[in-house]
Amino acid sequence: MKLTVKYFAALRDERGLDEEVLDIEVQTPKELYEQLQKEHGLGLCRSKLKVAINDEFADWAEELCANDTVVFIPPVAGG
Repeated sequence: MKLTVKYFAALRDERGLDEEVLDIEVQTPKELYEQLQKEHGLGLCRSKLKVAINDEFADWAEELCANDTVVFIPPVAGG
């Protein structure tokens, strides 16, 4: 299925992209992130991230649908 994945902050730096469209067979954001970690060596562990599907915060076990947009949100520091 086709999914759009958006990257922010440290994940954007690690991946070298703001976003990409993938044709991938995964069922959940958890599976998607694990696949991306394996393929691209993303260093942040999932427990430190939030996930959003189609602009709504979501659970890591939520089922993905074709054409969803998934955003992995790392912790941010600010002042």
